[in-house]
Amino acid sequence: MTGKENEPAFRGYGRSLPMALLRARDTVMNRFRPILRAHDITEQQFRILRALTSANELRAVDVSKSTLLSPPSLSRTIKGLEQRGLISRRMEQDDQRAFLLSISKKGAALVAKIGQQSEAEYLDIESRIGAKKMDQLHKLLTEVDEKI
Repeated sequence: MTGKENEPAFRGYGRSLPMALLRARDTVMNRFRPILRAHDITEQQFRILRALTSANELRAVDVSKSTLLSPPSLSRTIKGLEQRGLISRRMEQDDQRAFLLSISKKGAALVAKIGQQSEAEYLDIESRIGAKKMDQLHKLLTEVDEKI
């Protein structure tokens, strides 16, 4: 017997990449959730609004991919945004099963307001870890996303 029979066949919990990423995400989002709550916006709703600020119109399937929301979750979430007048949707002319989403002026104003408040959090995070490390972190996370 080697004495290693009871050791797990995989890396320790503290070295788990998925757990480290989840912990870091939760730590960062704890800084931004109060801002979103103050505007009665969920994280998912804000991700959709942010995605829609990047273009005049986006196909729902593209919004789903860019926000990492499943199509059913996206569908439920956009209903609330549409009811609040933050976005609009219309059927795509070439494919009546698909629809296009766009952000309204009210939605864009909300994103701008939240963005201004969020910038203070970004600056504080950057002051704690440094601009260089922040840039490295973005590059590493992009690399992980692209290569794995």
